Amino acid sequence: MTGITYPWREGNTYRLTVNGEHFFPELLEQLQQARETIDIEMYLVTSGQVTARLVKVLIAAVERGVQVRCLFDAVGSREFAEPEREQLRHAGVDLRFYNPLNWRFGSRNFHRDHRKIVLVDQVRAMVGGMGLTDPFCQADASGQTEWHEQMLLIEGPVVADWQDLFEQEWNKAGLPPDALLAPLRRKVSVPPHPQGDAGHGRVAYIDSRHGKEVLNCLLAAVRRADTRVWLATPYFLPAWRIRRALQRAARRGVDVRLLLCGQRIDHPQVRYAGQRFYSRLLKSGVRIYEYQPRFLHLKTALVDDWVSLGSCNFDHWTLHWNLEANHQAVDAGLIADVASSFETDFTDSKEWTLTQWRELPWQHRLKIRVWGQINRWVMFWFDIKR
Repeated sequence: MTGITYPWREGNTYRLTVNGEHFFPELLEQLQQARETIDIEMYLVTSGQVTARLVKVLIAAVERGVQVRCLFDAVGSREFAEPEREQLRHAGVDLRFYNPLNWRFGSRNFHRDHRKIVLVDQVRAMVGGMGLTDPFCQADASGQTEWHEQMLLIEGPVVADWQDLFEQEWNKAGLPPDALLAPLRRKVSVPPHPQGDAGHGRVAYIDSRHGKEVLNCLLAAVRRADTRVWLATPYFLPAWRIRRALQRAARRGVDVRLLLCGQRIDHPQVRYAGQRFYSRLLKSGVRIYEYQPRFLHLKTALVDDWVSLGSCNFDHWTLHWNLEANHQAVDAGLIADVASSFETDFTDSKEWTLTQWRELPWQHRLKIRVWGQINRWVMFWFDIKR
């Protein structure tokens, strides 16, 4: 099944949950209801209060007869302590790690499994951008988590495709990098937009064998946009094709808005590198918002009546190195929920104007220039296509 393009499926239902103080209890509840299988594919897993709770829930699931499989990225889970790993193994959880680091593999060590997928009894899926860490899922004294994120609960026929995607990577875990990363040179098609406004969904993903499907689908949606293109991403280093499509959409009167990170970000150098694109975007009519309350980690696109959310960041590094997966949907109820979430976030953001941008202090401009140039060197060194 490697290299498959998944079709649109009808008859699905959705529930969007925003921020870890809401979606982590939802996740635990779903796992506690499991009767046959639990499958988890996750990038970021670190020991703490969140993983301690999760380990207990997974062990309890095994004790009542549930088959539990966890596929964690070897780099993203490097701070997941060995005693907790052994607890899971001892209890009967099947635990595997994607592409363990090895000095002999060279640049192939950069290939990471960045997907975030939870499957329960092969009939329910939760996908989005979460990590199994305290900053993602553990509320502080104010009742909020440090990171701003979304997870989507899915039921219906499309869950079988999410299960299939998990099975493909599960079966490859443990193979050498050459087997994991061997390219399959094929053009990735974009399935036609579905008819109707309820219950449609499909799986879109990126791997070394399948190409940049998530990117191609976003570009197709932006090019046909009539009313709005709202895009949230934490690391804004987009390919030139995305920048051009956004600018063209804005010039033809589409409401194009970018929801990006403010100063609360885990990699500030990436923010500065991406800000070199602000001037041209603002000149073309694109509205740029930088989110203020928390670290914005959303990977969500809302284009007219089409939504895509999941793990994909739309930056050069992600599209070149990572396994990614997004859920695409055409569903009036979900669209309304995503739009409402965006509108709340715009209110909590600083909107840049072209006049404000032209008045940036020289210290800020210097950081943009320095980190922008470093980003160009990195792209050249690793032959990352724009």
